[in-house]
Amino acid sequence: MSWSIPTRIEEDFISGKAQYRTFQTGVGGQSILPVPNNAYAVVFGYDFSPAGGGISFVRGIGAEVGPSLSGQSRFFETQQISFYTGTDFYPFIHHINKTDNIAVRSFNPATGVTGGILNYEEIDSTPISRQVYITSDKDITISVGLILDSVVASANNIPQTNRTPALLTYGGSPQAVATQSDFGPAASPIQFMQPSPKDYQDFGFGLLPNGASGQSFATPDATRGLLDPSVYLTSLGATFRDAAAANYFLNLHYALYTSTIPEQRG
Repeated sequence: MSWSIPTRIEEDFISGKAQYRTFQTGVGGQSILPVPNNAYAVVFGYDFSPAGGGISFVRGIGAEVGPSLSGQSRFFETQQISFYTGTDFYPFIHHINKTDNIAVRSFNPATGVTGGILNYEEIDSTPISRQVYITSDKDITISVGLILDSVVASANNIPQTNRTPALLTYGGSPQAVATQSDFGPAASPIQFMQPSPKDYQDFGFGLLPNGASGQSFATPDATRGLLDPSVYLTSLGATFRDAAAANYFLNLHYALYTSTIPEQRG
């Protein structure tokens, strides 16, 4: 487990100032953690069991010749969790490992014919634990989804400045590095600008487009952006959609305070 109860919150549990709560969701991509009136929640950790477990993907030997991106399993390999409190937005992207490929030779028992090599791969759905610290006196909206692409829309040479000195950074490097990457719908993507939206114009890379962001995160889109895991599982077949092992589950750990947020938190 990569998170622990913050000391101050643990003291509040012991003294009775706060109540320890969990909130478990899964399957569909949209959930809301309710926060009562005249109260506030502090989410301090989560356990995430990613979607895609229990499914074996089969590929032929040809896919192993040279570098390649896997087919159907690729949607499961990058998954995003985000929290919206009504005022603040917190995205978290996870890369999901695959188990080692298992190579077997296909065999047709009806004909007795041995075929080519098939490779079986599976998504590693081992729970991922993360420490967070999200405070809200409003309901917390939780979005979970799969991300297929992050399109590099433009690349530029980073100029040498006092913030991007030569040798220590890419400032002055002959490498044209990614400065704009698009996540989400092709027509209106969230455009991730690097080194930052302010620097983008200061460095002479052009005007900022609509939807410019200093953070990389995906927004809903069925092909390039955030895709509800249950929608993708449905596209594979109802057997996968309805299998508990194939769906994601997310468990939040939080403290509930039955008072308004104090101005000074310590």
